[in-house]
Amino acid sequence: MNANAYSGKQTLNIPQTTKARSRKIALAGGIFYLLTFVSIPTAVLYAGVRDPNFIAGAGSDNPVIIGAILEIIVALAGIATAVALYPVVKRQNESLALGFVGARTLEAATIFGGVVSLMTLVTLRQSGAGTEALFTGRALLAMYDWFHLGQTLIPAVNAALIGTLVYRARLVPRILPILGFIAAPLLVAHVIMLMFDVSGPLLTLTTLGVLPIAIWEFSFGVYLTVKGFKPSAITAEYDIVQPGR
Repeated sequence: MNANAYSGKQTLNIPQTTKARSRKIALAGGIFYLLTFVSIPTAVLYAGVRDPNFIAGAGSDNPVIIGAILEIIVALAGIATAVALYPVVKRQNESLALGFVGARTLEAATIFGGVVSLMTLVTLRQSGAGTEALFTGRALLAMYDWFHLGQTLIPAVNAALIGTLVYRARLVPRILPILGFIAAPLLVAHVIMLMFDVSGPLLTLTTLGVLPIAIWEFSFGVYLTVKGFKPSAITAEYDIVQPGR
């Protein structure tokens, strides 16, 4: 069924029982988007891991384990955002929608890779590894940092994919994806500079790209949760084609 066949007026006249279909999709996607922020406390929880002697030291491993659990939640929630929104956004462009699912899955894989590195470090520590394991501990931490750098890059790809879909379909206020479009190249530049160990004012400038990406994703999640999709040809088609399920 062609989405262009529906006008904005027709969208508004869809019975409330069928409009609830796309509303549930938006609600699920919004909640999953907000869940991707639960790992923020890892900035504090992982502080002890940064100690060069962590693997041979004493103390509780619980903060690291809790942080790892939070990261796993983020990884699964990330995949869930793409899967939840797919039935609606694929009607705008199925290739981009599939690309978003793939990008979220890749992002989750980098998160899991980092978690495995940290939990391996914790396991060695719990087994009583001594100073001879310091090099191994630092190698595992370096591996985590590279996985983390990879997952820092992927939100720029996500912003381009899902941002393009919701922008073209007018599913949310256009200022939201525009914010993502502006931040994405800054974030890519920031990651590339980190890879080449560039420092100075230019790195500081590109670091600003991290905040708009976070604002875009958080605002997107809040909007979907509170408001749902804006009435559009895409939601009209989905609600009419999927009645009574």
